[in-house]
Amino acid sequence: MKTTWLKTAIAIAAGALSTQALAAGFALNEQSISGMGTSFAGRSSSADDATTLFGNPAGMSRLKREEVSFGVAAIHANTDIKNASGAPGSNDGDMVPFTAVPMGYYVKPIDDKWAVGVGVYVPFGLITDYEGGFSGRYHGDYSEVRVITVQPTVSYRFNEKLSIGFGPTINRIDGKLESAVPPMMGASDSRVKIEGDDTALGFNVGVLYEFTPHTRAGITYRSKVDYTLEGDTKITGNDPLLAGAQAYGKYDASLDLETPESIDVSVTHELNDQWTLYAGAMLTRWSRLEAIVVENEGVPAAVAGSFGTISEEQDWHDTWSYAIGAAYKLNKQWTLRTGLAFDQSPTNNTHRSPRIPTGDRTAVSFGLAWNPTDDVTVDLAYSYLWEEDTKIRQDSYNATYENSAHGFGAALSYRF
Repeated sequence: MKTTWLKTAIAIAAGALSTQALAAGFALNEQSISGMGTSFAGRSSSADDATTLFGNPAGMSRLKREEVSFGVAAIHANTDIKNASGAPGSNDGDMVPFTAVPMGYYVKPIDDKWAVGVGVYVPFGLITDYEGGFSGRYHGDYSEVRVITVQPTVSYRFNEKLSIGFGPTINRIDGKLESAVPPMMGASDSRVKIEGDDTALGFNVGVLYEFTPHTRAGITYRSKVDYTLEGDTKITGNDPLLAGAQAYGKYDASLDLETPESIDVSVTHELNDQWTLYAGAMLTRWSRLEAIVVENEGVPAAVAGSFGTISEEQDWHDTWSYAIGAAYKLNKQWTLRTGLAFDQSPTNNTHRSPRIPTGDRTAVSFGLAWNPTDDVTVDLAYSYLWEEDTKIRQDSYNATYENSAHGFGAALSYRF
């Protein structure tokens, strides 16, 4: 009876790991629609609009007018599951519903040196909803986790070349995860549902250096964030053996989770009045996720040895992502963008689960900016990503996943 079902509780952390978002691990990339158009190349050096508050807070010093920007990115993912073996059931794939990721930013220059702003964005999140009777349901068939961040920010421009920026982040994480419990004596599955949440602090700091009026480089450090999720684990069903062990009920649960720090470095070069080139790389310290440990209170004595403290090895590794991009200014009103990115996956073949079936991925993006007036910019973007074939090798479920996704974005920026 040991923990096929209660390992699902461990997935309250693994559930924070984004399975089909447009970034690897549990990160979402969709904090800027203008950046999405270049596959986020130049994220820490472009400083084109108020979304620089996330990409590099030092870039706020380049904005000359008060500016507000609101946007939304939508993700449509596709998964083909092949060569599956496990519990009797189906492997339809396409478990990620059409999902929207909102964002909003406000930046106000105080004078020629100081600027302040605030941003609201979603750095991590997922929704996966497998069909009823999914063959891998004992390892997770429903996951919904999100992190919402509020970031008040300030920047200071030392001179015409050097600027810095800093913003504390207030991060709210919450999630719900469900999976089936294999029958011990009965004919039907039981269910486990875990819910938890927490609020924790981090920070975002950046430096922007302008070598010339046409060439600039930026570096941004986003801190790790330590969460202790508090919630409950609820077990339901009618299996006689689980009922006899008093396993059914609701238990207080807690789980420590670290979201990793990252360093983004990029360069932006304005080749001439029409062409701008971008390049960037980001290191994310996923190796912090070595194991997940769940503490459950009030577990009956008969099963306390198995279910009081549950741990599961993850053994993730640090990753690099790389991107190049370009923008072409057709005229005063229209700008075209494109980009190409490569993103490593932190997971490994030994511990990968159906909740996080990701592999190394490649993405190509296209964007369009329309400036009907000097005060207004409308940004549109489209991305397509595809992953290498990804293998899951669990004790009771084996499969090969072929993942791809379409991303769509739209944003409106207004300058006062």
